[in-house]
Amino acid sequence: MGIRSLIISLIFIILLLAAGYALGIFSPWLMASFIFYAAFTVFFAGFIYRIIKWAMIPVPFRIPATCGQQKSLVFLNANPIENPAGKAGVFLRMASEIILFRSLLRNTNTEMCEGRPVYGKDIALWLFGLLFHTSMLIIVIRHLRFFIEPVPHFINTVSAWDGMFELGVPTVYLSDIIFAVSALYLFLRRAAVSRLRYISLVQDYIPLLLIISVAGTGILMRHIYKVDLLKVKELATGWTSFSTTLPEGIGLLFFIHLFCVCVLLLWFPVSKLMHMGGIFLSPTRNMANSNRAVRHINPWNYPVKVHTYEEYEDEFREKMKTAGLPVEKE
Repeated sequence: MGIRSLIISLIFIILLLAAGYALGIFSPWLMASFIFYAAFTVFFAGFIYRIIKWAMIPVPFRIPATCGQQKSLVFLNANPIENPAGKAGVFLRMASEIILFRSLLRNTNTEMCEGRPVYGKDIALWLFGLLFHTSMLIIVIRHLRFFIEPVPHFINTVSAWDGMFELGVPTVYLSDIIFAVSALYLFLRRAAVSRLRYISLVQDYIPLLLIISVAGTGILMRHIYKVDLLKVKELATGWTSFSTTLPEGIGLLFFIHLFCVCVLLLWFPVSKLMHMGGIFLSPTRNMANSNRAVRHINPWNYPVKVHTYEEYEDEFREKMKTAGLPVEKE
């Protein structure tokens, strides 16, 4: 199953790149107008729909997943972050998860030792996962300069820090290198490690391959098959003002890059990439473990007609006696 999923995913990406190439040659206007707007519409509408749908799911019990001492007796040292008892602890726990990827340091590596599984940390997975998401955020911020005029100061500041070493002409951004390397590592880790490949499906490979395609075409456009950035900015500002104009000679590679981005946006709401929004609604993380201190009332409870034991015995007393079952009332 793992090899088959990998092969199907690679074929899908090759066909996707070919489709972007064909659209860039025969119908660039379709790419720069309808496909772009459709992709962003599906992305935002799907993202909001999934968040609302998750937010409406009942959580009848407090189910935080904890791995620290709960707050109880005064002489027991509680762990306020791993096992929060209030909103402040929950905030710190969520912040450490979102910013530092705390859960990736929890039993993400398994090895057999003397015939039994031993669980430990996978530092490489945590590091490359953190670098991947951080560099992606920086790249998204840098790309905002194409859509906004005048460009805000903080975007220029981020770009300046990202290219602080001024390697090459044009400047090689650190985030581009880190993003490409970390995405490639996450893909190769899943494809090369047999136990991970065995449980990997097509929907696990395709997002990574799409991201690698976006990163690869973006780096090629900047450093090898260079694209006129002024024309790209003209097209992007046209998108934001809903007056799309397609500049001449913008470059075929740009349309392949754009098509990969659009497919990634279309894929996003129906894939595991939705963890970006879903993490905030995870009841195992965003709830305080205060079961002993506060009674949790299920807000979705509705009146239910119950059948008490007394009523049950009144109804079946004679049959219970005949069957030799004990009854409370004779």
